[in-house]
Amino acid sequence: MAKKIIITIDGWSSCGKSTLAKQLAKSLGYVYIDSGAMYRAITLYFLRNHIDWTDAKEVADALENIHLHFEYNPKSEQSEIFLNEENVEYVIRDLVVAEKVSDVASIASVRTFAVAQQQKMGAGKGIVMDGRDIGTTVFPDAALKIFMTADIPVRVERRYKEMIEKNPNVTMEEVKANLEMRDHIDSHREVSPLRMATDAVLLDNTQIDMLEQLDIALKLVAKRL
Repeated sequence: MAKKIIITIDGWSSCGKSTLAKQLAKSLGYVYIDSGAMYRAITLYFLRNHIDWTDAKEVADALENIHLHFEYNPKSEQSEIFLNEENVEYVIRDLVVAEKVSDVASIASVRTFAVAQQQKMGAGKGIVMDGRDIGTTVFPDAALKIFMTADIPVRVERRYKEMIEKNPNVTMEEVKANLEMRDHIDSHREVSPLRMATDAVLLDNTQIDMLEQLDIALKLVAKRL
């Protein structure tokens, strides 16, 4: 049986972490787990149920009522997230959720809840997971850790193209403001702030395309295997 490893991909918003993670998972026959989608789904639940996330007891009670899992959709050829048996893969991409997800993800009990689920999913190895603290907190012993970055203007343009399809009224200025706010919250939160693991490989994709970055990542995997 071929050896399987855990691959973590961390980095800033809109650096293409999910794109690379999905490509890698498909190329290797691994399971892709979108940790960002988990935090977005939790945020969606909080918003829908008017949870005051500054109230520790209210958050704890809410988390007891949240069940998350991923299912592979053969039509989209992607793993899609389910919140309490409802497919919320597309609902969670809304700007309303995007504006609140960093706040919710910075709550210690929320991160503990999500990390426990992520570690359970990765128990059998053969997974690719992307997020903000996967290589530092969730899987500190992962065989391959990649940290992605790209210049701000490039990231803003990528996020804008992604969001304009779902929300034709969104402006470039709104996208830039949202991105900068998320960067600040992600890197300054008390619990598991965004940082590059000491043994991670830096991948700057400002000037390379998706096929080039996949080629770099596959060569890194081959070295680990």
